[in-house]
Amino acid sequence: MTQQEKIYLLEDLFELEEGTLKLETSLEDIETYDSMSKLSLIVMFDDEFDKKLTGEKIQTFKTVKDILDFME
Repeated sequence: MTQQEKIYLLEDLFELEEGTLKLETSLEDIETYDSMSKLSLIVMFDDEFDKKLTGEKIQTFKTVKDILDFME
């Protein structure tokens, strides 16, 4: 999966228009980045990437790039 495909996946998860997110986008600036989207992120990592994502790890994410880096 390319980096752009991963960004599209996040845009879909956060219910944003395509092309909204950039690597440097701060998660604090995403209105839909809330507890429900964080739960969805945990499920997505388990289903799509076979990785376990914890609440503690989510707290370390500051930008979209941080999430993408964890996807690898």
